Amino acid sequence: MQKANKLSVVGIGYRPLGKRAQDLVRAADVILASSRLFEVFKRYEDYEAVKDRIKVINKVPDTVEFIRECLSRTVFQPVVLLASGDPLFFGIGRRMRDEFGKEGIEILPDLSSVQEAFARINEPWDDAVFISLHGGPDIAKRRALPYEAADIPMLLERSGKMGILTDRVNNPGVIAKTLLAHPHPIPPLEGEGKVLMFVCERLGYPDERITKGTPAEIAAASFSDPNVVIIMKDRGQGSDVGRVERSETRRNDLGCFGLSEDEFVHERGLITKDEVRAVTVHKLRLPMTGVFWDIGSGSGSVSIEAARVCPGLRVIAVEKEQGRLDAIAANMRRFNAGNVEIINGSAPEALRDLPAPDRVFIGGSGGNLGDIIKLVSEKMTAGVVVINAASLDTLSDALGALDANGFSAEVAEISVSRSKVVAGKRLMSALNPVFIVRGEK
Repeated sequence: MQKANKLSVVGIGYRPLGKRAQDLVRAADVILASSRLFEVFKRYEDYEAVKDRIKVINKVPDTVEFIRECLSRTVFQPVVLLASGDPLFFGIGRRMRDEFGKEGIEILPDLSSVQEAFARINEPWDDAVFISLHGGPDIAKRRALPYEAADIPMLLERSGKMGILTDRVNNPGVIAKTLLAHPHPIPPLEGEGKVLMFVCERLGYPDERITKGTPAEIAAASFSDPNVVIIMKDRGQGSDVGRVERSETRRNDLGCFGLSEDEFVHERGLITKDEVRAVTVHKLRLPMTGVFWDIGSGSGSVSIEAARVCPGLRVIAVEKEQGRLDAIAANMRRFNAGNVEIINGSAPEALRDLPAPDRVFIGGSGGNLGDIIKLVSEKMTAGVVVINAASLDTLSDALGALDANGFSAEVAEISVSRSKVVAGKRLMSALNPVFIVRGEK
């Protein structure tokens, strides 16, 4: 039985071809390459022996159709596609696998450009998050990407270290400006370290260059293609940033849910109890991105929990009392809550110029609950409002205001008892019940 034709995808750019890759290239009837990879392959010792069999095709759909036609022939004609680095790392290998099946291709990778980039700056890369912003050369036909440049601040807040494949549209300057333009710059507070960027240009070429700088410095510079961007949150404790980040994460439980009252700076008694806060955040059904208002924020405990659960969410804590504003700022520093913004003012006046919310929590209203809900309804197209009511009067006001402003409402009563030791015996002591009112439109 005749052997089925199979496509060989060979990664190039950083090392000489291995024995298997070299055999495939030299035995191929056709070697496909883009213009850029054609120039790269000219540096290989194998080039002279096979240069007459190289065909340059720059557009991926045209490449796919050419390969499909070659593989359909009855006479076996070995085909090699030259790819950049590791073809299965945000590369053309995935497309070839999808087009021709796992059994129809053989992939021989080189080092990836990201692997090379981290090696150039002597940083571990096993704890980094990787994304590709390389959408293709034809802007009108650019493929959809899982993440966009706008997602980088959120991803960096979660991970502390990123490797990014760029293109001419999503270039280092655009990435740097995205960090600088973020509503809550990273890091959020003075003394919490800084963000460092590394631009690794033309890796593997004779003129490769590594540039280190802050986002402001990178935004003011220009860079050659191709390049890889690395971003790290530098805590100023040595070059092993990833290791520092992991130790801080263990110490502060960052990225987890469930802080206790005694971990927050707060005025005595003026904090949402742990169990009530947990139900409140659950009822909010927080989105990963968007805008969340925390009105009458107090110590900021709900804001901090929301910010930790959803680093991509813009959290706005509104509070009028100076002592509580100081507590919110202290808690932001304590828990590195970079996506919290503090607004000093009374609701509803302080809300009028804020961006439209997707979620709202009202922990304190200063007697203006009806006016606050009315303004929220005017600003909110669709979303959820949660109100914590300690009294029947507030519960009645909340339900009436929600009904009057187009929200569908539901109520849950939370009764919590906590154990305490009295005369050597463990007894249960009840806290005041709280009504959690949820409105949705």
